[in-house]
Formats: sequence, structure tokens, C-alpha cells
Amino acid sequence: MAIDWREHITSDPKMHHGRPTVRGMRIEVSDVLDNLGAGMSVEELLSDFPELTKSDVLACLIFAAEQTRRLAHA
Repeated sequence: MAIDWREHITSDPKMHHGRPTVRGMRIEVSDVLDNLGAGMSVEELLSDFPELTKSDVLACLIFAAEQTRRLAHA
């Protein structure tokens, strides 16, 4: 099943200065990516942030990939 990141990633100018967050929670996409980049496994991330789902984490990765593609074509 394909994941549409738009169902998981939100941006609200009133929260975190409009930076993308997971489902309007106080967890920023960059927090998820930073933890994964530091070597944390998805399972560890889900344990540390029980409000996250595996689909949320995958949506963060898909979102980051799309943003990278946009920058490359800008």
C-alpha cells in the first residue's frame, strides 16, 4: 500500500513556525529524520515516541525525498 505523505505531514504557521510536523503533533519531520540519521532504528523511534506510527515515519522519509527532488529541479 502506497503512503501519501500528505495524510501524515502537516504545516501550521502557528506551530513550530510552520515547520512540517507529524499529524499536527509537536513532533517535527526533522526530529524523525535526525533520529533516524543518528542511527536510531524505526522500532526504537516508535518506542521512544509511542504516538508515532510506522506509516508516520515512512511518510517523513517520502516527504524528505520529495523535497529533495523539488530542490534539484528548482
